[in-house]
Amino acid sequence: SIIGFPGLALSRLAQEDANAAVRKAFDLGCNYFDVAPAYGESEVKMGPALAGLRDKVFLSCKTKMRDAKGAREELERSLQRLKTDHFDLYQMHHIRKPEEVRQALGPGGAIETFLKAREEGKVRPFGFSAHTTKGALELMKGYRFDTVMFPINHVEYFSIDFGKPALELAKEQG
Repeated sequence: SIIGFPGLALSRLAQEDANAAVRKAFDLGCNYFDVAPAYGESEVKMGPALAGLRDKVFLSCKTKMRDAKGAREELERSLQRLKTDHFDLYQMHHIRKPEEVRQALGPGGAIETFLKAREEGKVRPFGFSAHTTKGALELMKGYRFDTVMFPINHVEYFSIDFGKPALELAKEQG
């Protein structure tokens, strides 16, 4: 769907209300659900809320872990919490600084977990979410990701070129 359901919205809801919110979103045509361990109790609530819907939705999850071991532990915990055996999209979450990129893409980095998890069928496409142009560009130059999640603000894009180089490189990379 063109509009995604933000898992963060579930973090402060009771389970019954989370179930109702997810069901209503689905009934209104939303089939893209995004969540992350960084969103408090959102995964714990989204898992049961998606009961009976998992094969009808596109489920995206993220990790802030930059090392392979931490990323693997978080991936497995997220799969368990969300009551699924795979993610339709898995992302490195909230990349900001070049040193994070070097760790994530280097030896023992999170990229090792992403590649292995794809071989195992636990993740399908994978990508990243970045909150700085510099972080996005470093990742895109270091690895050819399937997806890029990046905030584009109309005013900043035209006034200070925020995100413009990241968008141009994404287009170039297809």
